[in-house]
Amino acid sequence: MQTVLTIAGFDPSSGAGVTADLMVFAAHGLFGTACITALTVQSTLGVRATHPVSAEIVAETLECLDADLPPAGIKIGILGNGSNALRICDYIDKLRVKDSGTVGSFQVPVVLDPVLKATSGRELLDPEGVAVVRERLLPAVDWVTPNREELGVLLGEAVVGRDDVPEACRALQRLVARMAKGRGLGVFATGGDLEPPDDFLLTPDEEGVWVLGERVATRSTHGTGCALSSAFLSRLVLGDAPWEAAAAAKEYVAGALRRAVWIGAGRGPMNHLWRLYKVVD
Repeated sequence: MQTVLTIAGFDPSSGAGVTADLMVFAAHGLFGTACITALTVQSTLGVRATHPVSAEIVAETLECLDADLPPAGIKIGILGNGSNALRICDYIDKLRVKDSGTVGSFQVPVVLDPVLKATSGRELLDPEGVAVVRERLLPAVDWVTPNREELGVLLGEAVVGRDDVPEACRALQRLVARMAKGRGLGVFATGGDLEPPDDFLLTPDEEGVWVLGERVATRSTHGTGCALSSAFLSRLVLGDAPWEAAAAAKEYVAGALRRAVWIGAGRGPMNHLWRLYKVVD
């Protein structure tokens, strides 16, 4: 069994964050470990507050886990603040050197889900953190999975509609390539707010393809982007090519939406473990 690491926030309602990531990993036959970057006060009704974990605890947790349970893949979600983002960048840099002996070649895939704002509109990362993501974290990771709004924030300009997505992904890839000294960044742009809800995949070698989707009628949509990112990482760790991993992740999330049991008064959680047991549709 391979170990995968989620570096993200704690959602007490288990719709997103580390608790959801661990379920996604389990559904793919992987063993998950977690480094919590922030404690959130939230339910299906939305996020009330966010409390970042100290950067020292984040760094110590990453060092402790890596010494005993080194990851075969890493998913990064909510960062908490800029200080945490810097410690995570330092950790990835050390992994690259340990993995290859030189910076530049990395066998452990790192997927960044740039969670910058809650669906309710609450900011989840301070301006310092956003700057660290743009300038240091993006050049360090292998894949980024933004929605349209997050893609616009990272790029510095609005991404208005479906037709703007492919060029925006290419522009972000070019921007990061200049900072990362030519190392390619893969972009998996989520399109849950599009109609139809298609995603766009741009591989590090600049091949782009739409991953087609269909709208699932349900109120249990909390954490869809989080689950897609974690499922995508899981498939990469299991050996899928990028486009295969993207299609499989899309299929997994659609299944989790279709088999969700409505709980809570707001946007409920998906059925992350639907592959492990049957629930009446």
